[in-house]
Amino acid sequence: QGQFVESGGGLVQPGGSLRLSCASSLSIFMFYTMGWYRQAPGKQRELVAAISGVGDTNYADSVKGRFTISRDNAKKSVYLQMNTLKPEDTAVYYCNAHVAGMDYWGQGTQVTVSN
Repeated sequence: QGQFVESGGGLVQPGGSLRLSCASSLSIFMFYTMGWYRQAPGKQRELVAAISGVGDTNYADSVKGRFTISRDNAKKSVYLQMNTLKPEDTAVYYCNAHVAGMDYWGQGTQVTVSN
């Protein structure tokens, strides 16, 4: 903790869009696989999307075609563009950095999709 500053969460109507940002203070940022996870009330934390240092991406089936993860190694930042949001996307979204068996987590940002 203390390695990230997350922003971009909020309340949005179904069908809307949000863009999450995560700025890191990690050294050698480009070597970390960066990911976004989410945790809804009463559910386990799950992987939403991940991106390697060279840009290979991986998405949960539930968000494929709607969410896009990207990173800017020069800015030590990772982003999650979320389109066509659904009520079931409501959760706390966490930024994650993974390398050599070690994980670092952000404090989380709330995303609520509701009328």
